[in-house]
Amino acid sequence: MVDLANQHKSYQSELDAAVQNVLSHAAFINGPEVKTFAQNLAEYLDIKHVVPCANGTDALQIALMSLHLQKGDEVITTSFNYVAAAEAAALLGLKPVFAEIEKDSFNLDVSKLENVITPKTKAIVAVHLFGQACDMEKIMLIAKKYNLYVIEDNAQSLGCEILFNGYKRKAGTIGHLGTTSFFPTKNLGGLGDGGAIFTHDDALSEKCRSIASHGQGIRYEFKQVGVNSRLDTLQAAILNIKLRYLEDSLQKRGHWACRYFELLHGIPQITLPHTAAHSSHTYNQFTLQWHGIDRDALKQHLNEAGIPTMVYYPKPLHLQPAFANLGYVEGDFPVSENACKNVISLPIHPTLQEEQVQYIAHAIQSFCAK
Repeated sequence: MVDLANQHKSYQSELDAAVQNVLSHAAFINGPEVKTFAQNLAEYLDIKHVVPCANGTDALQIALMSLHLQKGDEVITTSFNYVAAAEAAALLGLKPVFAEIEKDSFNLDVSKLENVITPKTKAIVAVHLFGQACDMEKIMLIAKKYNLYVIEDNAQSLGCEILFNGYKRKAGTIGHLGTTSFFPTKNLGGLGDGGAIFTHDDALSEKCRSIASHGQGIRYEFKQVGVNSRLDTLQAAILNIKLRYLEDSLQKRGHWACRYFELLHGIPQITLPHTAAHSSHTYNQFTLQWHGIDRDALKQHLNEAGIPTMVYYPKPLHLQPAFANLGYVEGDFPVSENACKNVISLPIHPTLQEEQVQYIAHAIQSFCAK
C-alpha cells in the first residue's frame, strides 16, 4: 500500500548518517534531535509549540488530560474513524459521543453537530480523515457558541491546508490543540511509533509537556499525575530528515491521485474522493466508494492481480463491542454505517509508477465492466 522501503531510497544516506550520529552521542532519550525536530515542525506548521510524544494515541490522551475535564464529561468525535480518539476519552473516564459524517468527505458533518451537544459536552475531537480537513471555520464558531474545546486529530492529514477566515492555515493549528501520529504509513512517518501535540497556547503547552513527562515540572517534582510518553531520539533524527521531503512527498501523492481521477473517471459504480472547497487533500489514503457491486469480490479480484487494498473502516465505532455501554444501535448513524460497507482504499504513495497506476485502474475497469 505504501512501499516504505522504496520511499527511503532517495535519501537513505541522510537517514543512515542521522542514525549514526545518534549512536555516537548515545543520548537516546530526549537527545538534541528531539528539540530540533519540535522546532522544525513548529516552523513548518507556523505554530508556537510542538510537544513530541510516543505515539498519536498518547497525543490525544495527553491533549485531553491537559484540559482537566471531569469524569462523565462528554467528548464529541466521529464513528467512522479509527478508535484512538474515542479510546483516549474513555480511558480518562470521559464519555465519547459520536456524531455523523458527511457523505462525500467522511469528516464531521457540521450541520448535525449541534444535535449532539448537551450541557455535559466539553470538547470536540475533529478528525481530519484520509488527508482532508474538517470545516474548521464552522466548527470553531460552534465551539465558541457553546464554550467547548477543540482538538484536531491530524494523524492522517499533516501538511493539509485549510482556508480559515480568508487565510491558509495548516491542519492541526486552528483548534485549541492539534495532535498527530508519526506511524510509518502517515504523511510524515518515522521508522516506528511517534506523535506530537501542537498549540499556540503557552499554558496548554506547558501542561502537555509536563503530563508527557510523568507530570513533572522541575525534575522529581510532580505537579500532576502524568504519563511516560517520549519521542525516541532516533525517531526524531529520522523525522528531521523526512520533514525536509514532506512537501515533495505530498506533491507526488497529489500527482498520483490525479492520475487515478483521470483513469477511473466515468465508471458508474465508483464515487471518487471529494476535495472540499475549504481544504486541500494530501491523500494519506485514496478512498473510493462503491455502488452496486460486491466489495469482497472486488478485493479478491484485485488481490489475485497482485494489487493490495484496505478497508478503512469495516465497522463503525458506535457498533463496536468496546462502546456497547453507550447504548448506540444500528441505524443511529446511517452515513457512517454506509461508508463502512462501501469504501475501499487503493495504493497511494510518492513512489508509485505510471505503469502501476495504469495496471490498478485497468484491473478495476475490467471488474466493473463484467
